[in-house]
Amino acid sequence: MPSGKEIRNKIKSVENTRKITKAMEMVAASKMRKAQDRMRAARPYGEKIRRVAANLSNALTEYKHPFLDKREPKSVGLVLVTSDKGLCGGLNSNVLRLVVSKMKELEGQGKKLQATCIGNKGFGFMQRSGAKIVSHVVGLGDTPHLEKLIGPVKVQLDAYMKGEIDALYIGYTRFINTMKQEPVFEQLLPLADETVKSSHQAGWDYVYEPDAKAVIDDLLIRYVEALIYQAVAENMASEQSARMVAMKSASDNAKNVIGELKLVYNKARQAAITKELSEIVSGAAAV
Repeated sequence: MPSGKEIRNKIKSVENTRKITKAMEMVAASKMRKAQDRMRAARPYGEKIRRVAANLSNALTEYKHPFLDKREPKSVGLVLVTSDKGLCGGLNSNVLRLVVSKMKELEGQGKKLQATCIGNKGFGFMQRSGAKIVSHVVGLGDTPHLEKLIGPVKVQLDAYMKGEIDALYIGYTRFINTMKQEPVFEQLLPLADETVKSSHQAGWDYVYEPDAKAVIDDLLIRYVEALIYQAVAENMASEQSARMVAMKSASDNAKNVIGELKLVYNKARQAAITKELSEIVSGAAAV
């Protein structure tokens, strides 16, 4: 049985760890509320622009934007959204597992892949797996800034416009609630029927000012930017929720370990006292 001093040191060490996890849990809870508010604030714009893009895909417009053209995919682009930091449970491993399975599926069909990584964890994983990374951004902090996201994503959009890739996908973690986050793999380009659901019947068109090309070109770029921003905002809300839950679990486990160690310490102390008493009694009897 370990000595009383060793057990006391262990208890102190676990208590210090519990203080850290408790502090991280409280910080994550504070950041989670802000991240959720930010994500919910971005949703109405994302839904509205998605609806407009859906209506546009069914409208009788003379100008057809490349984002609306369905091609036979030979090369595929991938935008992977993960967190910059760890200690958030299985958040990153779940989305990476999903993305890897989809990548294997696409490679099995003979398609070439190129990736854009948003977040340090996904970037490191893609580097280790030897994937072709065309752009990346790390160190986004707690607030997603569109100006930081546009550059890396534009590399993939330019590749799509030039015909270097024929489809663009995004993998991220969607926020369901505090206890549940869901890894998602969606098609961004070309605009798929299941991605954009139109509320209008075919056989109509918008009125464009100054002309259809200028409006549609700008609108569809904004559409993709809105979806990327929404994905990053959802991922950040999921990250803080997952971290809060993971740190709460760690704090609870530390509390249980402290309780068990205190029990062992008390037993060892009691055994030492009993031994001392028996030695005193046996010594007195010998005298």
